[in-house]
Amino acid sequence: QILYLKPPWTLADLLKCYKKHWMAVFGYVVPRNLLSTIECLSKHLYADKPFDSSTVRVLLQESKNLLHAFSCRSDYNGVLPQAYAEVTKLCETLGEVRAALVEQDLSEDIMVLSENAACEKMEATVPSLQSTEEKELHPSFHVAQENRHQEIWSVLEGVWNTMNLYSVELFQKLDPSAVTMAAKATFEEAFLGLQKLLVAVKDIREGIGR
Repeated sequence: QILYLKPPWTLADLLKCYKKHWMAVFGYVVPRNLLSTIECLSKHLYADKPFDSSTVRVLLQESKNLLHAFSCRSDYNGVLPQAYAEVTKLCETLGEVRAALVEQDLSEDIMVLSENAACEKMEATVPSLQSTEEKELHPSFHVAQENRHQEIWSVLEGVWNTMNLYSVELFQKLDPSAVTMAAKATFEEAFLGLQKLLVAVKDIREGIGR
């Protein structure tokens, strides 16, 4: 009589009931911190937009966590172990698909490298033609190309310097006597630095792709 939504329930209804009655009911059955799992499932499953394989992997793992927590209370007439097995099977299938995609990307990269090698070999056989074409290019093209090279070098140098800083920080945490630093980075600075590092690596990957 006091249920937020009465049966029959859809999955969306169940997730809403979980959130509504979490503190009064479900928080006494399973760990209360699993409310974040309920919110994660509700947010992504009914967001009306597609999501990538990484999000699917997170949702499957969160589902497994929830099912495992309730299994400590009861097997619910065998339904819960069956559901857990199905979700586990989906996780394995997703892992196989992701591995196949990675293998496909590697194959494509090898093909691109082979094509580039063939192009370089062909360019080496016609140096006179290449030099003629370079003379015909507008001077602004060479300037832009040189600036692009400097930009790439700057990004790589930034990545290298950042990795050095964090390496020193890590070694100092492990053995303070092994490394000396003028100033320690705060956790906030480390986090911001990692975000910049991720952006830099992404830019490099996109550049290689182009």
